[in-house]
Amino acid sequence: MQSTDAQQICTRYGSQFAPPASSDKLGIALATLHLLPLNALRVVPENGTCGWYIWGGEEISTDVDFFQPLHVAHLRDHCPSLVPYLGLAPGWRVFLAPTQVGVWFDPTL
Repeated sequence: MQSTDAQQICTRYGSQFAPPASSDKLGIALATLHLLPLNALRVVPENGTCGWYIWGGEEISTDVDFFQPLHVAHLRDHCPSLVPYLGLAPGWRVFLAPTQVGVWFDPTL
C-alpha cells in the first residue's frame, strides 16, 4: 500500500489514518470477488486481524465460511482497487462499482 495514496483518501473523507500492518489478516470472500460492487468494511481490530472484511456482490452472507483469512500483503493480488482504502479507520465502509465510489463512516460498526 502506498501510504501517500491512503493518507490522501483518509484526508479526503475525514478519517484518521490507521493503516494495517502487511502481516495483519483480513477477512475476504475470495469466491465473490468477480461480482460487483466490491464492498469493504472495517470493524475494531482483534485477535491479530486488522478489522477489514471484503466481499463482492450486493449481499453479505451470514455463512460462517463466507470469509477466508488473508494477509494484508496479499490483497494487491486479489483486489488491488481496494488497497488505497485500507488506511481508513475502524467504522468506515467502502463501495466500489464501475461508475461509482462510496466511502462513508458507519457508526453501527
